[in-house]
Amino acid sequence: MSDASIPRFNETDKSAEAGESESPATRRAFLAAGTVAGCAYVAALGYPVYRYFASPVEEQAALSAVTEVTLKDAQKLAPGTALMFKFGSSPAMLIHHRDDTWVALGAVCSHLGCTVQYLAAQNRIHCFCHGGEYDPNTGVNIGGPPPRPLRRFAVKLGPDGVIVSRV
Repeated sequence: MSDASIPRFNETDKSAEAGESESPATRRAFLAAGTVAGCAYVAALGYPVYRYFASPVEEQAALSAVTEVTLKDAQKLAPGTALMFKFGSSPAMLIHHRDDTWVALGAVCSHLGCTVQYLAAQNRIHCFCHGGEYDPNTGVNIGGPPPRPLRRFAVKLGPDGVIVSRV
């Protein structure tokens, strides 16, 4: 056998064999690092859960902060067309019907929250996610899975544009 395969012992190996353990400072550093890593892991898992539960509260607060929106130059909207706009943090639509009436509705489907679109040729509001249908005059759900009508807003024509406000 060669000398390279024979294990050699030095003083540090003898102290480890004698049962001496690591110093308390090394154990403390290991525990501190483990605690920091554990806290980072909990924070990484906890933040998405917090955002999931906090989002409806923040959305409701943003919606209640806005009471009306003035849409400048919306009076120039051609009959039979719609204009998408933001009412607070959620989308809405202003529909100028062919009989010169104006309707403002929320553009969030009451089924799963998809954005709906106005189809002028069929005179209906359609949600492409799951086939929901709404009446463009009232916002009432007329087909598909939506359980509730669209949110309705008050519309007033003013000198500065069309004023859309909460009912």
